[in-house]
Amino acid sequence: MEIRKICTFIEEVLIEGGKAAGKPVTIIVVAAVLKNPWAGRGFVENLRPEILDVAPRVGAELTQRLIALMPPGEIESYGKAAAVGVNGEIEHASALIHTLRFGNLFRDAVGGTTYLEFCNTRNAAGALMSLPMMHKSENGRRSHFLTANFQIADAPGADEVLVAIGAANGGRVHARIADRFQDVAEMEAENGSSRS
Repeated sequence: MEIRKICTFIEEVLIEGGKAAGKPVTIIVVAAVLKNPWAGRGFVENLRPEILDVAPRVGAELTQRLIALMPPGEIESYGKAAAVGVNGEIEHASALIHTLRFGNLFRDAVGGTTYLEFCNTRNAAGALMSLPMMHKSENGRRSHFLTANFQIADAPGADEVLVAIGAANGGRVHARIADRFQDVAEMEAENGSSRS
């Protein structure tokens, strides 16, 4: 695993819609830029050896750095993202984050029970990257559907992969839309009453 750089982004939302937050919400993203382990090899049929070698190590490094900035007990939302450079396949980005050997390290460290919301894509260096998040234990809690946007001026390079995890200590400031659970209950009641 050849990591060229690690970048950390911290955003604190104090005012939303012109109204002060009752509790400011902090979002942290930690991203690693590493050499694409499949670069220059043509089409590689079996990605597993590199997944087993790289994903756990980059996952452990990012998790350690993130929880040093935001204690696990404060984390309410989380997610992950990866972008391969223009010479790689989107499958290369997906391979490094869509394995339990990557995600479980972060999920277990913060006491999460839901899957990590995700994005996998191909990007040119400096392109805006979006890292979606959701509540770490209630996947229908829409107040915690968040997106962290960030960019690294020189990454991912053509033969690199950018891998990131993100967390927030709350949901959207002034969230006012119904949870999925409320929609389900209302729709079940509507359907039940229309049948009677």
